[in-house]
Parts: sequence; C-alpha cells; structure tokens
Amino acid sequence: MEKPEMTPKERVFAAINNMDFDVYPAINPTSVATVEAMKLSGAFFPEAHTDVRKMEALASVGHDVFGFDSVSPYFSILLEASALGAEVDWGNIYEMPSVIKKPINNISDYEIPKNYMSRKEFSSMIEVCSRLKNKYKNEVPVIGKVIGPWSLAYHLYGVENLVLDTILEPEKTKAFITMLSEIPISFAKEQFNAGADIIVWADHVTSDLVSAEIYKEFIMPIHKKAAVELQKYGPVILHTCGNVADRLPYIAGTGFKIFHMDSKNNIAEAVKTVGNRMLITGCINNPVLLAQGEPQDVKRAVEENIKNGIKLISPECAIPFSVSSDNLIALVEAAHNTKL
Repeated sequence: MEKPEMTPKERVFAAINNMDFDVYPAINPTSVATVEAMKLSGAFFPEAHTDVRKMEALASVGHDVFGFDSVSPYFSILLEASALGAEVDWGNIYEMPSVIKKPINNISDYEIPKNYMSRKEFSSMIEVCSRLKNKYKNEVPVIGKVIGPWSLAYHLYGVENLVLDTILEPEKTKAFITMLSEIPISFAKEQFNAGADIIVWADHVTSDLVSAEIYKEFIMPIHKKAAVELQKYGPVILHTCGNVADRLPYIAGTGFKIFHMDSKNNIAEAVKTVGNRMLITGCINNPVLLAQGEPQDVKRAVEENIKNGIKLISPECAIPFSVSSDNLIALVEAAHNTKL
C-alpha cells in the first residue's frame, strides 16, 4: 500500500472540513473490543472499562493493529450510568455490560450528585484521553464518547418508564432530560480539554424507541444546545442505532458536525437529505458483513459507501466480539486504497 502523505489526524479532519485528503480515512467511533483485540492487547472486560492502562492498550489496537485513523477508549454505554447509581454487570470477553438494577423509581426525586465528575468511571475516561493524546503525539485523533441524556435516562430509569412519562407527564420528563443533559455536555468538555479531538454523542433515539415528533419536541432542543456549546472545542459525532429516515431532517438541523449512521438506512438518500449540513459516517454492517462476511465482502461494502458519497468510512456501531481482525484490516485497507 502506498505510504500516505497525511497523518491520520490530518486525513480525518480534512474529510470533516470538506477539504482534499490523500486517501479515504477510516475511523471507529465506538468500540474495537473484539475477542481478538482483547487477546492482542492483554486488556479484557471487565477491567478494560475503567483501568486506564488497559483502556489505553485496548483502544490502541484499533490503530496499531487494525489500522484505523483514530483511537477510541470507551467500550460500552454504561460508564455514566454506573457512576450515577446504576448497578452494572461489566461483562466479560464474550459479553457486553448490562444494567442489573436501575437507581431511579421517580424522576422527580432524582438529583445529580455534586461530585460525579470525580468518580472513577468519569475520571478514568478523562485520563485515558490525555494518555492517548501523548502516546500518538497528536497525529492520531482521539475519539472520546458521552452518553446523551435520552439514553442515560433509559439506563437510570428504564425505557418503558421514560416513554410512558413522555405521554403522561411530558413537562416533567422534559425537565428530567434537560437536567441530565448537563452530564454529557460537561463530560465532553472535560474529554476535549484532556486531549480528545472528537466526541461521540451516543443517544439512541431510533424509530423503534421514539417517534420523530418526540425526538423533535423532547430531544432535538438539547442536541442543538450541546452542538452550540461544544462546537468551539471540536467536532461532535451523533451516534444513533437503527432506522432514522423519518427524523434525519431534524438530526441534520441540530448543528452536530457528523452523524454516525446504521446500515439499516439508505445511504444515498441519507447523504442527499443532510446535504452540506452534516457529514455521514458509519453504514458498514456489523452483524452480517463484518461478523460473518469475508474480507472481499467488506471491501465491496466500503467501495459502495464511497460511491454513495461517504467520505469518512467506519463500522456502523460497536464492533461485535466475534469480528475477525482480517475483516477490520480489510475495511481500513479498502478505504486507504481509494484516493479522492
């Protein structure tokens, strides 16, 4: 493969800023915690969620072995929930973490702990951003992550409870979500200040959970506020799983710089919908293509993404444990072998 002329960070930010780049950048905004990655790094769940050295080692596999133009040290969606009172099973080499017990029975009674940012789940993530920044000497972008208030509310209060409250007590629910939004905004700023170049804002506002109108009324105002507050720190990637076609025009109006999209969506239509308001990444299927396909299948999918207007190549979500290193390397090589 021809030696790239740009550093990974230069390449990624050129794509983000609609500038010329040498080869198509490939990033992984979510998790590289495959079984093979854990074995290669010696960093395993559950320790790799909060042990800073293990977080650094596991994240580094994404660039050092797979070749991604980024490193991402947050491997679940439950750091904040755990710090805020949820009982969490942190998983193992074959299982992702899950909430065992939610801490909130009534949203009117909940108050955010005053010292939450000093708790291990927050402080370890902040520290590892700094360590990765120093390790790669600012040449590989560090992608941090926060959990948006809608998803955080699921983890703390429960999906059914939250959705029901949007119908029965909408104003109280809006107040609760607005209160929780303080957490990802503050956490994102701390990660940026520590060394993160980009932040993923993970908020699962997909059509199988909430309607487009609920998104517009309850969540979009918070996303717009977050985009305004964080834009001076760096670009933010909104991550949402599932089909978002009916709310994509709203998402494009949030002000977030990038949208990390699921392969359930029509890529060409999505690119057309967002226009120049937002860059789309993601779309490479995980459960079928990456987990069960062959490298040549992955290569074809990358080529199809590029043909449909994707400039920033990435898997659609957290990479399943069973995905082979060969398929991830093939994804990166397919992107890097294609020039603008």
